[in-house]
Amino acid sequence: MTDCLFCKIIKKEIPSEIVFESENAVAFMDINPQAPVHFLVIPKIHLSSITKVEKEHGSIMAEMARIINEVAKQKNIEKSGFRVVVNHGKDSGQAVPHLHFHVLGGRKLKWPPG
Repeated sequence: MTDCLFCKIIKKEIPSEIVFESENAVAFMDINPQAPVHFLVIPKIHLSSITKVEKEHGSIMAEMARIINEVAKQKNIEKSGFRVVVNHGKDSGQAVPHLHFHVLGGRKLKWPPG
């Protein structure tokens, strides 16, 4: 998708603070952090939301989970805890129509979110 912000980050057309990159996914720091540690993990293929994930995307989803764990270790939030959030659609606040996992940590997070 040519106008997708995250696709442009993947192609390095827009600068970002990339903290991890693999063959199929990228992790980068959020430009509007909601916690001391706030990074995103996105697939390199364009999937507009979690509802577009199909069986053939299983290995990419597993890779993104591994990246979340790796970056959480790098950012020293693995032991204290972190939250993984996926938004779908406008009512959830999904601002970029590209599947992405928000990972937030570095402070005590409240429940319920919202």
